Amino acid sequence: MDKPAQTSIEINELSTKRWSPRSFDGNRQVSREQILALCEAARWAPSCYNDQPWKFIICDKFADKEAYDKLFSCLVEFNQGWAVNAPVLIAIVATNKFSFNGEENRWASYDCGAAAASMTYEAVRQGLVTHQMGGFDAEKLIKEFSIPDNHTPMAVIAVGYQGELDSLPEQYRKTEIAERNRRPLNENFYFSSWGKGIVGE
Repeated sequence: MDKPAQTSIEINELSTKRWSPRSFDGNRQVSREQILALCEAARWAPSCYNDQPWKFIICDKFADKEAYDKLFSCLVEFNQGWAVNAPVLIAIVATNKFSFNGEENRWASYDCGAAAASMTYEAVRQGLVTHQMGGFDAEKLIKEFSIPDNHTPMAVIAVGYQGELDSLPEQYRKTEIAERNRRPLNENFYFSSWGKGIVGE
């Protein structure tokens, strides 16, 4: 199911096509080459001092079911209800201190977001879909994957091919077919001063 964004200004197709479905085809594997392409896209994201404060734990149900199940068990119940069909789960972990001086990196989470965004756009290019989740048990994830101190789990991304709507439990279908929306530009984008909408300037 395609749900292209209805933008007010023409933008690139990767941005309009990217959305966050919950329906995944659980029988269709994501290839190793595709996974590596997602990682490569994230690798080239911008970061403060080029410190690249991200670590990605990739769990492929077809390649290592045990690791996949560990990451799946960290998801909250609501997300487990639909993510069960996603063939790949990816945990994003921020490194909290700069590698070159050991000082706190308060931009680490921002940089992880940039890397994740790069990964999702590459997924679109690969014909895949993604859904990013904040609903997971971070402490359990740290324990299950022996994540060292000074690292913070930020999100988990489900990756795969889009499935049919009827593959979703009923409780998820309403949001799956709902029209996509965003706030008008002037609500979030200001020109020259706070609160002065950019449109019309």
